[in-house]
Amino acid sequence: MSLARHVDPDQIIQALHDHPSQAHKHHVHTKSAVSTMTPYSSRYASQQEISKFKIPKEGAPADAVFQMLKDELDLDGRPNLNLASFVGTYMEREAEALMVENLSKNMSDADEYPAMMAMHARCVSIISHLWGVQKGETAIGSATTGSSEAIHLGGLAMKRRWQEKRDAEGKDKTKPNIIMGSNAQVALEKFARYFEVEARILDVSEKSKYRLDPELVKKNIDENTIGVFVIMGSTYTGHYEPVEEISKILDEYEEKTGNDIPIHVDAASGGFIAPFTHAHAGGPKWNFALPRVKSINTSGHKFGLVYAGVGWIIWRDESYLPRHLIFELHYLGGTEESYTLNFSRPGAQIIAQYYNLIHLGFDGFRAIMENCLSNARLLSKSLEATGWYTCVSDIHRKNKDGFNEENETSADYIAGLPVVAFRLSDAFKKDYSHVKQESISTLLRVKQYIIPNYPLPPTEEKTEILRVVVRESMSLDLLDRLITDIIAVTEQLMNADPMDLSAFQPGATTIEKQHQSKGVDHVNKHKAHRPMSKGVHRTVC
Repeated sequence: MSLARHVDPDQIIQALHDHPSQAHKHHVHTKSAVSTMTPYSSRYASQQEISKFKIPKEGAPADAVFQMLKDELDLDGRPNLNLASFVGTYMEREAEALMVENLSKNMSDADEYPAMMAMHARCVSIISHLWGVQKGETAIGSATTGSSEAIHLGGLAMKRRWQEKRDAEGKDKTKPNIIMGSNAQVALEKFARYFEVEARILDVSEKSKYRLDPELVKKNIDENTIGVFVIMGSTYTGHYEPVEEISKILDEYEEKTGNDIPIHVDAASGGFIAPFTHAHAGGPKWNFALPRVKSINTSGHKFGLVYAGVGWIIWRDESYLPRHLIFELHYLGGTEESYTLNFSRPGAQIIAQYYNLIHLGFDGFRAIMENCLSNARLLSKSLEATGWYTCVSDIHRKNKDGFNEENETSADYIAGLPVVAFRLSDAFKKDYSHVKQESISTLLRVKQYIIPNYPLPPTEEKTEILRVVVRESMSLDLLDRLITDIIAVTEQLMNADPMDLSAFQPGATTIEKQHQSKGVDHVNKHKAHRPMSKGVHRTVC
């Protein structure tokens, strides 16, 4: 969630008075920048203003407020055409009905909602088995609000286990560090900063497929390393990081030094893809089949196919979750054990997750994930067939020769997320040097597609990519239209006068945005407090 400031309406009015041209430029009148008239004036007492930034003394009719908010929300992008996001935008009507019926249920009220809590426990068990829980071990886990909370919980457990071991050995415990690649999502660095752990953010490169480089892991681990974050599905290019290869490096390190460094797998997206697809993780192990993998997280609201608001974290055994991190709660007549960063949280998403697991079953999830990968391969091949684009992602590249394409599955290709990361080809940039890649993103936005254009991680930031996440709701018909529109937009830019292209670039933000947001827009990204070259920067997820 982005930080937001409070807004002083008088400041906005003064800003518009001082720069009257701004009001025209942003189509904002001084009054409407602060207050909005009730909609459809002939029906809703148009002389009465509805406040935006201060609570009004008197309320307004429900239907007027409803229509006003509905009309403003029409300015948002269409969720199904938001191809930037991994978060699901579609659920079946039956699942939606269950969610609506249970919107008021609070996960913290365990004693009051025993059936919901039973479903929560079943989800933990089902996911544990999907991730290869081992005989003789008792997996333990919890729902979270998403992968960010789950990563913090997993990282904190690793830190506490490391501290306990250092205490037992009488060694210094003031300098913990954790390893991650610069392609990591910002939640991983947040853990390090919030919980006072040195983040050793390792460069990625084209050679390492823009993911965590095992050779750099080998060079950066030491006795103070509390763990390694390994990502099952980079948000940039969809590549799976080599969990088993890194596990072997840590095995060798332990043999030489006696230092046992665990792995936490951030499977925010891949946790619901790798278990089901024919490709799995491409051959190598990635889950609890590897003894060094102690915990795994995923986002139910991504490829778990639930609306935003649910994640999961599982530890391979109870012994890897330090007992003193667990709270025994005596609340509203019941007693529960809890390890979360939040207390109250919605329960409807948990019910929806259980619905999906039972309704779809293994075969249903496999069919959906295979379809997503198949459509992503089609998009990748179509883009490269034009000669105008080069794909940085690899899921469309064969991993063997001689298979029958009519019966192909994901196992015949390099494993990864259904993500298409692409850029203008070198030949295209040479022939049409006046075309900026961000113009393609901007013109596609005119057609309502949201396809981001952004740089690869630090050290590779000179390369910018466009990225499409192929979710369940990307039908073949929509995919056909998308390919057609990308080609049409590209041809339009190829044939455009170079002087006209400035109109296609992102413009300045509104006066309201400038006052209420702490961030900077694309044009002013060089003014950010912390440049992209300094560690992990935010990726679209």
